[in-house]
Amino acid sequence: MGVAASLTNSTAAGAPAAERKPARFALARRTILTPVLLSLLLLAIALITVMTGSRPFNQTVIDVFVRVILVVGLYIFIGNSGVLSFGHIGFTCLGAYAAAWLTINPMMKRGSLPGLPEWLLATRLPYWQSATLAALFAALAALIFGRVLMRLSGIAASIATFAMLAMINTIYSNWESVTGATSSVVGIPIVRVIWPYLIGAVVAIFIAWAHAISRSGLALRAARDEPTAAAASGIDIPRERLVAFVISGAVMGLGGALMAHSIGVVTPDTFYLGLTFITLSMLVVGGMGSLSGGVVGVVLLSALIQALRWLEAGVSLGESTFALPKGVQEIALGVIMIVILALRPSGLMGNREITLPRSSRNK
Repeated sequence: MGVAASLTNSTAAGAPAAERKPARFALARRTILTPVLLSLLLLAIALITVMTGSRPFNQTVIDVFVRVILVVGLYIFIGNSGVLSFGHIGFTCLGAYAAAWLTINPMMKRGSLPGLPEWLLATRLPYWQSATLAALFAALAALIFGRVLMRLSGIAASIATFAMLAMINTIYSNWESVTGATSSVVGIPIVRVIWPYLIGAVVAIFIAWAHAISRSGLALRAARDEPTAAAASGIDIPRERLVAFVISGAVMGLGGALMAHSIGVVTPDTFYLGLTFITLSMLVVGGMGSLSGGVVGVVLLSALIQALRWLEAGVSLGESTFALPKGVQEIALGVIMIVILALRPSGLMGNREITLPRSSRNK
């Protein structure tokens, strides 16, 4: 009831705007440390990566930053609404293909994707422009789907989002002249510099924070915690869910575009069940109730995945080589998830955010 009460008290119908603004500024001041500290954590990882000068490690950290964007995008909707979505990777797919259409050499597009409109065949933009437009494209798709899906609740909404994912995957797997169907779309300019991915992750974190402290975000969390009380106080629950759905769709589209530029090739199955499972796992393990939980879940599980891959590839121990059997990575991830959730059902962070101790803030 805490969120609902605070929302009602701070935004009551008769409250003057002059009283509401200081309350929102106070909330922003109290919570701004969370996105700042999370951003500094990612910056530290980026600086360490640059100092090592290792290209494989550089690519690994780029993958981590892309996952941060995707998991934060999931948090914006799932964490604030309490509605589990299995379909958000569909927006990642839309963003990735939009980036491909906008950045591949026009001559290559005419040969491999002849069904694209003439203006799109002739277009070639820098990666940062394509990523921005990809986010807007995904947001538009989220608005279209969301106007129907956000009227559902509970398991019905979750199943409907999975149906949306399956629909997008089926269309993109069969629309050969526009998406290449199941064939790989190649020729996407690869961006190996780490900073654009860091910027994308930081932007996603601050978008999530800004939404969480906004009137819409507070209303959505009130509806998550006490739906009956929230509806009785005048909160339009489907509308607030739609706002979060569109914002999260845009962030997922941004992540898809940057993912496409990190690997240089896309297929529909790249953005399907496997990526859905791993991103949801990171959010749940970290704690879907907090922004910090999403970022922590990505960093920890990504480190674990990389360590298991390293062990599967084989480690030289003197004259012998130790290697885990193939498939151990998936089994180990499943076991670790079960153990963590058995011990901490709300995830590692629960509903808590990373911040400074109160004594440090008061100095």
